[in-house]
Amino acid sequence: MTPTGWQRTFQREVKNLGLSGLTVASMRGKVQLKLRSKEAPDQSVCLPFDWEEKNWGDAYTRIRNIFKFITEGHNLKAAAEMAQGKAPKKGKDWQHLLDSFKDQKINFGNAIAEKTWKKDYFPVCEMAVDVMAAKNPPTSPKDLIDICLKDWNAGSRARQIRARSLSQFLTHAVNREGIADLWLPPNDLREHIGRAKKGEQINQKGDPFSDDQQILDFLKTLPIDSPFKKDADAATRWNNAFCLMAELGLRPTEVNQLIVKKDPTTKEFYWFCTYAKKGGGGTTEPRRIEPLPLLDRDGKEVQWNLIDRFRANLLPLPDRVDGDACKVYLQRREGWKQLKEMMKKKEGANLVPYSFRHYYSLRGHIAGIDSGSMASSMGHSIEAHHRAYPYSSKASTTNAFKQARERLTA
Repeated sequence: MTPTGWQRTFQREVKNLGLSGLTVASMRGKVQLKLRSKEAPDQSVCLPFDWEEKNWGDAYTRIRNIFKFITEGHNLKAAAEMAQGKAPKKGKDWQHLLDSFKDQKINFGNAIAEKTWKKDYFPVCEMAVDVMAAKNPPTSPKDLIDICLKDWNAGSRARQIRARSLSQFLTHAVNREGIADLWLPPNDLREHIGRAKKGEQINQKGDPFSDDQQILDFLKTLPIDSPFKKDADAATRWNNAFCLMAELGLRPTEVNQLIVKKDPTTKEFYWFCTYAKKGGGGTTEPRRIEPLPLLDRDGKEVQWNLIDRFRANLLPLPDRVDGDACKVYLQRREGWKQLKEMMKKKEGANLVPYSFRHYYSLRGHIAGIDSGSMASSMGHSIEAHHRAYPYSSKASTTNAFKQARERLTA
């Protein structure tokens, strides 16, 4: 039977909800809602409304509520029961799903280490939880995956790992926790991982900030004064971490590995980093770190008093600081996103968590500090320093000849 005017309107409004495969039709005089998916069996429920023009408005309101519960992870039947006022058999909020997934990965099967969870799984899975808690969450696993992967470079190893981790999370949610089958991830993740563009010139290791004020202005955008205690506490801790990264040129992972020592000769306190590693890029030994304070618009040194606050236990930091945790926090901050976009458009620069460290190096060389001293404070060899910061070798050469000319003409 060809749909009449109100029937076409009803069906169009349901389609406009934006959930692929969701349709409405008449079944034995009742309103029937169907959900088709390529990745899962079809689902259908009959709603307690007669298929009549006078009922379609109320039926549509019910379907909108069903749609909301489906996007939260419930299957069609459970969503229909909840929209009717029946309590679900088991809560399916996404934080619960993440907690369950973590427990499964760490304590069962081919159990992974806590550090592997934090590095390879937590950043992207926590992002998925936040995305699904937003006002207008995605309605398909493909859209969710794309949103959660967009901040990792297409075709990169990091993006491959995150895609696989998120896929495992969604599979666990469906198979172990019973959310709707429509949330099963695609078997082939290649279209989500993507491929690096030929000739792409973006510096994947990141670029330094342009000036001190960019960092100071960004820090002011952090929600330290938020009325929500959790947000304010996180902002305070991350603000302290970014101040340390900027003033000391730290790798993100070194923030949680700082101690303070006392110079036996001068009796002054100084920063000491206990971080150590050996890799293809060279060896990093525990080391003394020299601060390079930032200057405000008036050229005055910014007084963060980091070492005194640290010694007095008045410098709270995030429980975990590394490249991924730092990246996840930054990409949620509107101030960071605006600064990143501005730098990309105006200078073709790519801001990343390491940009604080890169700018420390640049400031040191602008101030005339020799490459050996900069390399020592930053924790790598002179060779590695020159590879990472080519301008440093040029600056050292220029300064050496400048000093030689000054001696010759003295």
